[in-house]
Amino acid sequence: MENKGPRVAESKSLKNKTSGTEADLKMAFVKKDNVFEHEVEKIEDVLEQGCSGLSAEMPQTGALHKWEAKGTRRDQPSEAEHMTITHAGDQLTNANINQIHKTGGQTHRVCNENQENYSTRKLSSGSPVKTADIKQPSKGSNTEKQATSRNPQSHKNCNSEHVSCINAGPDEIGVVPESPLSDAGCDACSSDLYVTQNRNQGFLGESPSFEKESEPDSPMDVDSSKNSCQGSEADEESPLLEDQDDIDVSKTLSKSSHIQRSGADLDSRKSNFAPQRGEGVLFSLHLEETDNLLKQEETHTESSGISPVVSTECKGAKHCGKKDSKITAHFMRVPRTEDKRNEQCELKSSRPGKKIPKYTLPPFPTNKKWFGTPIEEMRRMPMCGTRLPHLRPSANHTVTIRVDLLKEGEVPKPFPTHYKDSWDNKHVKMPCSEQNLYPIEDENGDRTAGSRWELIQTSLLKKFTSSRDLKDAILRYNVAYAKKWDFTALTDFCDKVLEDAEAQHLFQSILPDMVKLALCLPSICTQPIPLLKQKMNHSITMSQEQTASLLANAFFCTFPRRNAKMKSEYSSYPDINFNRLFEGRSPRKPEKLKTLFCYFRKVTEKRPTGLVTFTRQCLQEFPEWERSQKKMSKLHVTYEGTIENNGHGMLQVDFANRFVGGGVTGAGLVQEEIRFLINPELIVSRLITEVLDHNECLIITGAEQYSEYTGYAETYRWARSHEDETPRDEWQRRCTEIVAIDAFHFRRFLDQFAPEKIRRELNKAYCGFSRPGVPPHHLSAIATGNWGCGAFGGDARLKALIQILAAAEAGRDVVYFTFGDAELMRDIYSMHTFLIEKEQTIGDIYRLLLKYYNEECRCCSTPRPEVKLYPFIYSTVESYAGSTDDDRGLCFED
Repeated sequence: MENKGPRVAESKSLKNKTSGTEADLKMAFVKKDNVFEHEVEKIEDVLEQGCSGLSAEMPQTGALHKWEAKGTRRDQPSEAEHMTITHAGDQLTNANINQIHKTGGQTHRVCNENQENYSTRKLSSGSPVKTADIKQPSKGSNTEKQATSRNPQSHKNCNSEHVSCINAGPDEIGVVPESPLSDAGCDACSSDLYVTQNRNQGFLGESPSFEKESEPDSPMDVDSSKNSCQGSEADEESPLLEDQDDIDVSKTLSKSSHIQRSGADLDSRKSNFAPQRGEGVLFSLHLEETDNLLKQEETHTESSGISPVVSTECKGAKHCGKKDSKITAHFMRVPRTEDKRNEQCELKSSRPGKKIPKYTLPPFPTNKKWFGTPIEEMRRMPMCGTRLPHLRPSANHTVTIRVDLLKEGEVPKPFPTHYKDSWDNKHVKMPCSEQNLYPIEDENGDRTAGSRWELIQTSLLKKFTSSRDLKDAILRYNVAYAKKWDFTALTDFCDKVLEDAEAQHLFQSILPDMVKLALCLPSICTQPIPLLKQKMNHSITMSQEQTASLLANAFFCTFPRRNAKMKSEYSSYPDINFNRLFEGRSPRKPEKLKTLFCYFRKVTEKRPTGLVTFTRQCLQEFPEWERSQKKMSKLHVTYEGTIENNGHGMLQVDFANRFVGGGVTGAGLVQEEIRFLINPELIVSRLITEVLDHNECLIITGAEQYSEYTGYAETYRWARSHEDETPRDEWQRRCTEIVAIDAFHFRRFLDQFAPEKIRRELNKAYCGFSRPGVPPHHLSAIATGNWGCGAFGGDARLKALIQILAAAEAGRDVVYFTFGDAELMRDIYSMHTFLIEKEQTIGDIYRLLLKYYNEECRCCSTPRPEVKLYPFIYSTVESYAGSTDDDRGLCFED
């Protein structure tokens, strides 16, 4: 019943178009020469007979466009029909000629189909017969959507897995079930997480392999009230297929005029249309089935993006993507042919007289889950690393603990012993600073400056019994924001999401422990913490306990000067106070709060003993990409697994916002935010790291994982606590190295192929991958994926090639996760294998990218080029495989 409305509306619209088109065609027929009167009468009879059948078969016309989109073959029109349409097109030269051509094609298609149905009904003794090719929409996706869209604020529904694992007895009335607030029941749930996820995808979202993902309702997850660019990749409006209005109308008219050619040119027109449909057509149409001239015209018009039928189907496709999508559904939607593996790449020559040969991709097994070098052969830390030097502070390395007392399994001692303050623009302004003042009035009404830290202590040491108590305490030392901050998400989490036992445990145990951790800041973080500003090459190593105290203060919103929205001294830094996490009614917020409370519970129950290093790296010199003679490094590409689970010991890429962390303290919940939630020590980087410049990256070593999760974006669910068993290095850091590199945001698809943009992305990736002074055999492989391909508009195949080139230049191998996209996996492996077989250097490939821009993108008048990048590279390299050095130079000239 839900689909009935749109079908009826579509049927009515089609009927109106059909009747209107019939009238227009009749007017054109009147003006014909007498030579074609016989053909006119014949086609009018067909139209009248078919349109009368259209009214009787109205329920079937709703699926007509889907029928056509699947390339359903239909009979060819007669020669007389071809002639009639041709002469009608000659005389319809008014401003609506394109629309008449399109609707005319639809009318003939409808009439032919209904004429066939009418004949079938006559043969079946008058009983109505439904066409077998019409497929009803599947209900599986709707069921799946309903299953994944349950109210995330209902704790029992969201955590039914946890409840099923608990057998609470009468003596356990005060014990919390498996939840972020307690470890009770964890032993009963010790089975492998991903086996459990496959059984519980209905309520926990999708498996971590991200084979199916749900697209967020609004990519603008980050509140733009402070910095418009602080969102993560999926926090900005996805451009999708923009610039549709830029299509050249004159070119469209010229393309439409192909219908007026004589029948003798039919075969040549087919050969001209074939490569265009193979590259840009929006539906999976079989080239061998488009024998009809009218259908060729329609398909060509659809590929130009001007058909109203196309826009309707595109809208439908967008909604369908929400029902059954994977993580790549959040990326730029690139139309694909039905079987790209069988596509032959034939390009038009850029120089007259030179024919570029075809290149056919070799077949690949369709059931393989990975290609390339086995992941077991990739270098990992600490096995491949060199022995670290003795940890000591230096001019470019701040160490906030006693290195002489550093021992495995013991909590590091802070250095210096007593608190030292530094209230300036080079260090973090701490909540416990004596300079952290606020105005107060005495009994006489005189205003004086009081210690804000004392007020913070007084407010937080009061007993919390409800979320309102917590809200009042936070606002007591943030008076200026009492009417601006919203605590709806926090209130709903405590009152509606948590069960009574969990809420009691939160207010009686976890929050008081968090208060103690926050108020111990002067005795835990005794050394001024420097800000990692732009153009700095500096590292900060601190203990996990120090990061926990800083995060507890961020939760209680105690950091001064970090709440102003515009033109403040910290406007070029990300948010650090958690006030934006407490606002609104986003269903993402409860799951984020569960993940963070799991962290706070674990670090307050058992003090962490390791260290974490934050390094800002700024490079001033970059490779001359066009002259590089280095060859491609090894590649492992898979559509299964995740960076954090399968890339342990490797350099793991954070698809970062230039304000590191993106929307982690807001509503953002994609790759970067999820990583910052399950490894919350990463959030401390937002306190110290200024916005990244084009030649900078942030490297975090030693961050521990505290939670496991399922899903992505709207389907994200906290699953359970995680015991990180990653080995530690000599500095007592987990051997987990994460690099934050921010991709460029492309609002137009073609912009990313410009030479300066390609160079920028290469330099940014190289900055993140390079370790000056470290030999390549001591560098781990890179675990990465579709970097910058979300709402930032990047093309996954270009971004993969850019990362592979940057990694090879930096001396590293690549482990690439396509997050459920098997086709992308095969494409990347095919290209990597091809370039190695053809002995292409990094310089050769870089010049190929420039050549592609010059020949296909620079003068392209459509939103996307007709020829895609990989087919262009295949054919170009193949055409010059046996050429002379002079010809090769011409091929790769900038």
